[in-house]
Amino acid sequence: MPKIIHERERCIGCGSCISICPEHWEMGDDGKSSLKGADKKGDIYEKQVDDLACSEEAAEACPVTCIKVEK
Repeated sequence: MPKIIHERERCIGCGSCISICPEHWEMGDDGKSSLKGADKKGDIYEKQVDDLACSEEAAEACPVTCIKVEK
């Protein structure tokens, strides 16, 4: 099953992932992007999905490359 991985500590809160893929991303109270429904594993947030949808585009647009996708 595909997985979205977010290294949230590295996030600068630019919002590009939210603009591109609001179905998986939202802005957190601290001004950083959050992966909706993700499980926290240390400093990493992960979410298994049936369809990566626009998250591949969001990962490519992230200026600090803190979003990864695994197929």
